Amino acid sequence: MNTPRLHHVPCLDTQGLHRVAYWEWGDPANPRVLVCVHGLTRQGRDFDVLAAAMCDRYRVVCPDIAGRGESDWLANAMEYSIPRYVADMVTVLARVNAETVHWVGTSMGGLIGMGVAALASGASPSPIGRLVLNDVGPVLEPKAIARIGAYLGLPMRWDSVEQAADYLLTISKGFGPHTRDQWLALTRPMLRSVEGGGVHLHYDPAMAAPFKVATPEMAAAGEVALWRAYDAITCPTLLLRGADSDLLTADTAQAMSGRGPRAQLHRFDGVGHAPTLVSADQVRVVREFLLAE
Repeated sequence: MNTPRLHHVPCLDTQGLHRVAYWEWGDPANPRVLVCVHGLTRQGRDFDVLAAAMCDRYRVVCPDIAGRGESDWLANAMEYSIPRYVADMVTVLARVNAETVHWVGTSMGGLIGMGVAALASGASPSPIGRLVLNDVGPVLEPKAIARIGAYLGLPMRWDSVEQAADYLLTISKGFGPHTRDQWLALTRPMLRSVEGGGVHLHYDPAMAAPFKVATPEMAAAGEVALWRAYDAITCPTLLLRGADSDLLTADTAQAMSGRGPRAQLHRFDGVGHAPTLVSADQVRVVREFLLAE
């Protein structure tokens, strides 16, 4: 498998500047760009398999969202939020010189994609030409949020990559079946070496702070804002859903297929939240949609 190129771009926040990293696959001069954005606790190398499968047709850009992977941690933990990430991604799009892109967003990455796709105003069209939302929508089920919040930001350390992989598997059952080699490939970029030995997770534990202060009223307001963003999307949209997902219900997925961009819905059996887009059948569904122009 080819090795991606690592780049950084400075982005503005309320405290100054932070660097956002992104991994780039394929011909750096290719004007046809696919942006792949990961979930809450993940990082851009989650898309290695998909990027390798798509870089014959695209320059594939896989960011590490602020606080994750090779990107800087934010000085103000309360800025770990979708509006901050949307602003950062607009800067990344400018850096890669892409007026229009195709977008694949898993979970949080899908919410960011919804925010970017809804930015069109006046003579400025949306920068997203085709959108894939991977197991996420405007309604985020409280049970799933509570499940994620239970492990988010915990100070974890393991003696080896294999030990870390075993733990991560226990909190990632929704990802569906993977071979041991596939799981280790997904795990290695999630880890950083600890001085004195061992490994820990790659992300800033402080990004759990917004979860701790969230209220039902804030969640309700966020849902209204997300539906507003979704309804503003006009580009062709594919919605992927793990049949056993606890974050995106069948009812919400059905509603998304009937309003806004009227997303084309595809369900993966035997998977919960969220499909990793590693298996050949998942990659094929995404590739066929993106290249269907």
